[in-house]
Amino acid sequence: MQNLTKEAETILIDRFGKDSIIALATTIDGTPFVRNVNAFYFDKAFYVLTYGLSNKMKQINANPMVAIAGDWFTAHGKGINMGHFGSKENKDIAKMMSKIFAEWIDNGHTDFNDINTCILRIELTHGLLLSHGTRYEIDFSK
Repeated sequence: MQNLTKEAETILIDRFGKDSIIALATTIDGTPFVRNVNAFYFDKAFYVLTYGLSNKMKQINANPMVAIAGDWFTAHGKGINMGHFGSKENKDIAKMMSKIFAEWIDNGHTDFNDINTCILRIELTHGLLLSHGTRYEIDFSK
């Protein structure tokens, strides 16, 4: 397994540095749950706008280890509830999310005044990225 190289980072940004659909897997008592989420990659993590009382967040609160899969990329990581989308601490990432998710973020589906509207950070630990015949087995922790 290698550290995240500049070449692999560039591929990840090109593929996932925008609104992307990825599969997010969680487990509870050995039972897996998978769903598609809108996410984007930034600084060794994926970010998701979600609801803190959703099943996925309940599952992550009980067991933060998650797996993701996207365009020729699979990874494991830790799900972290960063708290309310509108909090001062999340100002910068919320601004980035608003821009990246601009096509749908204000469609009326999300209540930004609800304190349970939160940001999920999927902090990557290791992953496998495939690109044009090259295989990158990445250790994100270094």
